[in-house]
Amino acid sequence: MEQTPLTFTPDGGDGGHGDAITLAHYAERAYLEYALSVVKGRALPDVCDGSKPVQRRILYAMDRLGLGFTTASGPKPVKCAKVVGDVLGKYHPHGDQAAYDALVRMAQNFSLRYPLIDGQGNFGSRDGDNAAAMRYTEARLAPIARLLLDEIDEGTVDFMPNYDGSEEEPKLLPSRLPFSLLNGASGIAVGLATEIPSHNLGEVAAAAVALIRNDGLSDDELYALLPGPDFPGGGQIISSPADIRAAYATGRGSLKVRACWKIEDLARGQWQLVVTELPPGSSAQKVQEEIEELINPKVKAGKKALTAEQTQLKAAVLAVLDAMRDESSKDAPVRLVFEPKSRTVEQQDLINTLLAHTSLESSVTVNLTMVGIDGRPTQKSLRQMLTEWIAFRQATIQRRTQHRLQKVLDRIHVLEGRQLVLLNIDEVIHIIRNSDEPKAALIERFKLSDRQAEDILEIRLRQLARLEAIKIEQELKSLREERAKLEEILSSPSALRRTMIKEIEADAKQYGDERRTLIQEERRAVAEVKIIDEPVTVIVSLKGWVRALKGHEIDATTQSFKAGDSLYGAFPCRSVDTLYVFGSNGRVYNVAVAGLPGGRGDGQPITALIELEAGSQPAHYFAGSAETTLMLSNTGGFGLLARCGDLATRQRGGKSFLTLEDKEHVLPPAAVAVTHGQVACLSLSGRLLVYPLSELKLQSKGGRGLTLMDVDAKDPLLSVTTFSESLRVLGTGRGGKPKDEVIKGAALAAYVGKRARKGHKVEGIVKPLRVLAG
Repeated sequence: MEQTPLTFTPDGGDGGHGDAITLAHYAERAYLEYALSVVKGRALPDVCDGSKPVQRRILYAMDRLGLGFTTASGPKPVKCAKVVGDVLGKYHPHGDQAAYDALVRMAQNFSLRYPLIDGQGNFGSRDGDNAAAMRYTEARLAPIARLLLDEIDEGTVDFMPNYDGSEEEPKLLPSRLPFSLLNGASGIAVGLATEIPSHNLGEVAAAAVALIRNDGLSDDELYALLPGPDFPGGGQIISSPADIRAAYATGRGSLKVRACWKIEDLARGQWQLVVTELPPGSSAQKVQEEIEELINPKVKAGKKALTAEQTQLKAAVLAVLDAMRDESSKDAPVRLVFEPKSRTVEQQDLINTLLAHTSLESSVTVNLTMVGIDGRPTQKSLRQMLTEWIAFRQATIQRRTQHRLQKVLDRIHVLEGRQLVLLNIDEVIHIIRNSDEPKAALIERFKLSDRQAEDILEIRLRQLARLEAIKIEQELKSLREERAKLEEILSSPSALRRTMIKEIEADAKQYGDERRTLIQEERRAVAEVKIIDEPVTVIVSLKGWVRALKGHEIDATTQSFKAGDSLYGAFPCRSVDTLYVFGSNGRVYNVAVAGLPGGRGDGQPITALIELEAGSQPAHYFAGSAETTLMLSNTGGFGLLARCGDLATRQRGGKSFLTLEDKEHVLPPAAVAVTHGQVACLSLSGRLLVYPLSELKLQSKGGRGLTLMDVDAKDPLLSVTTFSESLRVLGTGRGGKPKDEVIKGAALAAYVGKRARKGHKVEGIVKPLRVLAG
């Protein structure tokens, strides 16, 4: 049965009217309106003034409260609660905490490169401490806020009604510099996000001036003037210039940043590492928590003990670090002191360990998404941001000039009227005293305009005596010169550009400062765990318990195991080698031999060191160096050669390497010695096939391999090995007695054939177990 779609109508009915809409259409339209409101009205800054709506309203409200720096000493600050109340009541009908949080951020010198608000009281810290309540803190506009607000009453920007129509608020602020780059922004909208880093005022101003002078400025010239972000907390950018340029060119990228530090020498050869600047997103408290987690790790959920990686990392940190102190203070905003384990610790080892495992080195996202000059939210390049701001600033100066010109013309007109009546003041007074319509009489007598006559009538008697011709003439001369300059700016694009450049350079000189963030390409820190290269023997039990014992003179048969468990194998190797685990599903896992437990215990289950796929289990093991070549095979008769280095992966979940069909199983790997030149394949029924090793090939990416021997489901492949001259076939003979058959010389020739053939039955072996090199 077909259902009629649910509809909504203005009168609350359920359909039947021409203006009814479906629920789907209504939901789509409502969500799009909400999304647009979030994008443009809350989360994204504007490329013109670099402000989000709440920031713009706070600054405008504070300016109207008289909190701007009009004098050297500035205004007296007021309670933040008063500012927030004014913002909410007039312009921003949202939560007071959201407005206060925005105000607090604009006052934090560790959040903004150039704070716009001068806050007094507790405004939080970079360690994550919250600001005091708004009833305790006070604020006023910072001097640099003048660059956003000084020209707001000079016709530079459009105004719009506030939310209830009782007040007017500016659509934009007349920004004299591109604050979207100076202070950056961070925000998450609906389907969009922005992450604009802060920049140095002097560099941004120089880049803007260069683009105004030459809009065809090359990318190399632009990036030479503006080489990269300049963060409030300093630090160092270690990304290459190419990476920075790519992020600026596309508007999206990631930059590598790290802390700045120094080495302080102490008495008796002692020394300490002192971090003085932190990268964005890091704090002293965060670094302390990370160090604590490294040296006192917690057991992960679902685990009974610390993982080998946690144990190894803890040992690596404790080997170089003895203690950490936070000596940050008012005089030193950041001072983290790291004491080495001993004075013999290599300084670079301690530095690399800290950088590799803490937020002293991290990444910063660059996402230059903002509301453009056309009102659309877009991801822009650095050049687009500057170009659009220049266009906005040009329009702002034109509007300001036109506004000032109108005032100058009006003043000239008034003064010219006063000049006309200057020599006839007594007659003017007589006309005013005796005329019923003095305004009309003055206009008729002296040929004045309505504006001029109105001005004369508004002059007080005490001023009439002071109307001196010289003063009026001097003011008129000054005004006419100003009019000429203003008209030149409006009529000449080059004069407009000169004015813009002159103002930008003056502002840069007044408010510019030195770069805080060092830009110097470096490699990302990698903490190398130094392992002593020594002989060890890896012991593996049938149930998958592993351990590593020092030395190669280990009698594996004397080792003890848990009840019901026994020896799988013993692998003499080096402590720098790797244990490879072959899963029943064809995946290969690896664990560093140095990370295996030692001592006299039973070891650790391999399942605690790797992450097996559901339904799979460890099948076989091998420990050796990355250069070792292995013969890998399965019961279906397929196999391949691979180096251990090809099996390596950093993932605990291993890597897929061997392709298995249904009912096929992985066979034990066989190490291929340099002297080995032949392959021996043994089937379950005792058939043996020998052929040259050269018929196989290395397959570094794994796979199914080549056919080693012609077998079937009833007689699968049992064992494969490589050898040089002789073979040993292990099994049982008649009566179930163990049999060890050595095959070499002329006897071996009887089993030689071509790869993928069936081979011949081994005499004397009733039940074969394995084939080994002799």
